[in-house]
This record gives sequence, structure tokens and C-alpha cells, in this order.
Amino acid sequence: MMRTWTLSALFALCGLFVATGLVLSGSPGEGAALLLMFVLLAVMHSPLVFPMSLSAPEAQRRGAVDGRPIVYWRPGCTYCLRLRFRLGRRSRQLHWVNIWQDPDGAAAVRAANEGNETVPTVVVTGRSHTNPDPSWVREQLPSSL
Repeated sequence: MMRTWTLSALFALCGLFVATGLVLSGSPGEGAALLLMFVLLAVMHSPLVFPMSLSAPEAQRRGAVDGRPIVYWRPGCTYCLRLRFRLGRRSRQLHWVNIWQDPDGAAAVRAANEGNETVPTVVVTGRSHTNPDPSWVREQLPSSL
């Protein structure tokens, strides 16, 4: 669980360190602006940006019942962020699995990507698609949602 927050914590601590140095050297405005930038980076790379993650078996079970795609992702992945933001509110209609929290999810991604943990990996009706275009993913969502 801690691994998912490591990058966010590093961004926040680095921002605090640099901002403190700027404030002490007489540039409080620059320090505040830089701290804000680092805090935004920390939030963007945290699990908070993504819908609540499920375990891989639970996501597979739910996906079989409701037909929704499963997205395997990890914090800090710029392609995962791109997919999440381009989907907007519709991202909540997908089943999200954080591979850093779920070993079964990581194994599913490795099985789909020749042993690599390449994310986002989207599974639609049992077929894996690595880093698909967000507009294609949007088309895969059931229209009844």
C-alpha cells in the first residue's frame, strides 16, 4: 500500500524543501508558487485521482456481470492519467485495478504484455488492449450506463 503513495510523498517533500529554501532566502512568493506546483504534482500522481480500485478477481467478476471494461493501472503512470482525464466522469463506469496494490492484477498485466507491467492495460470482453486510445475505451462502455 505504501508504494502507491511514495511518488506523491516525494513530490510533496521536495516541494516543501525547495519552498522553505526560497522563503528563507527572501522569495516567499516564489516559494509559495513552487510549493503549490509540487502539491499539484503530488495529487496528480496519487491514487486519489482514480476511482476506487478493486482486486483483480472482483473486477473480473463484476466485469463478467455488467460488461464493463477493466483498467489495470498504477500511480505515476502518465498514460493512465491521460486515460483517466480523457474519460472524465465516464471513468467511474470502468473497473479499475491498481497493480501496485493487487498482485493478481500485476500478474494479469504481465500475462497480457509478454511479462511486462505495461499500463494502462484495458480488458474488454476477455481481450487485453495495452494503452488504448481513450476515445476507443469510451466506445467500449455499455450504452445503458
